[in-house]
Amino acid sequence: MKSTNFPIGIFDSGIGGTSIWKEITTLLPNEHTIYLSDSKNAPYGEKSKQEIIDLSVKNTEFLLAQNCKLIVVACNTATTNAIQYLREKYNVPFIGIEPAIKPASLKTKTNKIGILATKGTLNSALFEKTSSTINKQIIVKETIGTGLVELIEEGQINSDKMKSLLSLYINPLLNEGVDCLVLGCTHYPYLIPQIRELVGNKIEIIDSGQAVAKQTKVVLEKNLLLKTDTKKGKHQFYINKNKDVLAMMISEKSDFISIDEKEF
Repeated sequence: MKSTNFPIGIFDSGIGGTSIWKEITTLLPNEHTIYLSDSKNAPYGEKSKQEIIDLSVKNTEFLLAQNCKLIVVACNTATTNAIQYLREKYNVPFIGIEPAIKPASLKTKTNKIGILATKGTLNSALFEKTSSTINKQIIVKETIGTGLVELIEEGQINSDKMKSLLSLYINPLLNEGVDCLVLGCTHYPYLIPQIRELVGNKIEIIDSGQAVAKQTKVVLEKNLLLKTDTKKGKHQFYINKNKDVLAMMISEKSDFISIDEKEF
């Protein structure tokens, strides 16, 4: 039986999942968290399914060794390729992340949705299954965001190269008439200001962060794992490459946060 005072575990192929961490800790400020950033192996989107499963197992076992009561797979590629395996292998609740195609399908007026994601997410069986459930009249335009994760991991969010790549990927979607852009990678919410510069108010930008936080709360309640005291949660971050960029993304100075750079 897991203690309600045990932490929520969160892992991603890098620092992008901190966008999910922020939503979770905003909704559940009293929960403890442990975040694992496998930046050394980012991006997962270019790896084989078996490689992604192996890395996800390694990350899960690291978090379970820290007594995590629930694990959030804060990576679209790891979710779509590995979460079924993880749920079968481990006796702990998992929260996954999928591109928010369904919400976009309810909001589009042109019946054209753009999705910016990694190769590993777009090529996965789970993504194909999810896509098949939406209205057949809706056209989904897929774009692989090659190079975006690497630039974010290097702290080059506002670089000229980033702006050039975003123009390359998003302008064709605008020309196709999409009115919703789904961000299918947890790194990509950090690019919303740059994307807004390109698209103005022409399209709605949709990510999964708030939905994941709400689902995390629901699953904690269902499993009687919600922390019961009202003390502010403590947060530990582990990264195996470039601690400074992670610290910049968190951008919070707090005694409740610690960051450790180590091999795992």
